[in-house]
Amino acid sequence: MQPGPRNLITDVAGLRVGNADDTRLKSGTTVLVGDAPFVASVDVMGGAPGTRETELLDPQRTVEAVDALVLSGGSAFGLDAPSGVSDGLRAMGRGFQLGPALIPIVPGAIIFDLLNGGDKAWEDNPYRTLGRSALENASSDFSLGSHGAGKGAVTGNYKGGLGSASLVMPCGTTVGALVAANPIGNVVTANGHFHAAPYEISAEFGGLGPDPQPMGCLPHHSEKVAKMMELATGADQAPTANTTIAIVATDATLTKAQCKRMAVMAQDGLGRAIVPAHSPMDGDLIFAVSTGKRDTPELSDLGHAAAMCLSRAIARAVWEARPEPGDVLPCLRP
Repeated sequence: MQPGPRNLITDVAGLRVGNADDTRLKSGTTVLVGDAPFVASVDVMGGAPGTRETELLDPQRTVEAVDALVLSGGSAFGLDAPSGVSDGLRAMGRGFQLGPALIPIVPGAIIFDLLNGGDKAWEDNPYRTLGRSALENASSDFSLGSHGAGKGAVTGNYKGGLGSASLVMPCGTTVGALVAANPIGNVVTANGHFHAAPYEISAEFGGLGPDPQPMGCLPHHSEKVAKMMELATGADQAPTANTTIAIVATDATLTKAQCKRMAVMAQDGLGRAIVPAHSPMDGDLIFAVSTGKRDTPELSDLGHAAAMCLSRAIARAVWEARPEPGDVLPCLRP
């Protein structure tokens, strides 16, 4: 398997991604939208998720397709970003039609980036506007690293960010991943090698290779917790809100139940790239999307490809991050 031409989730035909962010705020929003509504489901493994309309994605629920998915910074405030996306979709004439009512379906999830050095002293919640701007910016090409929902992301010891990757399977089916990496865990070992190194293709995140020391994969001290404590003036304990949120997508034709299984299998990719993952202090969750353009390959192969894409996307998020004034942690690549 090799990456698609962009090595982005938008190698899945019919999907576009838009980013909007604010440097002063040190936060932003990312939206995935299709040329047409798409089938989607979700799997949540973190202990502290923040979500909107994810119950609709359960295979038992009646909603068959959604209009967009949103990944956003801002913690609970960021859950307003899908409202801006919904406003924009409605203005485009997109949504579920029920008589005269037009209702866009826009599930979303958030990361906690309120203690990252940005100015959060707003009077009006900025995320609705960021959501609509992200939709308006949607394109086949988009920026990684310190952009969109990854603008203010921070991992255990280095700055996090927005990542993406793709694979074309031997049968021709395309799989892609999009992620905002903001875990309490570490994406690199104590010796500076990516946990996801075994899955790297063509030095897409630096070609640093696997850690030569067999114990290098053990969890090591998290500078993130210490920095959050410094910024949480008056707090009597470390803030416990982090999160890695992601979308995996394919052009294969899947049901909601099959999307759910792809999301479950993709969680392995998150666990391979972040140590530790799925902790009580993270809200880790993965959306899965099917655009239904191709026949369905073996679902186990599809889930495996999604997991590999997600591991690579997480590493790319950290590799592509860039330093900005006020950062609380350094970038892996200065």
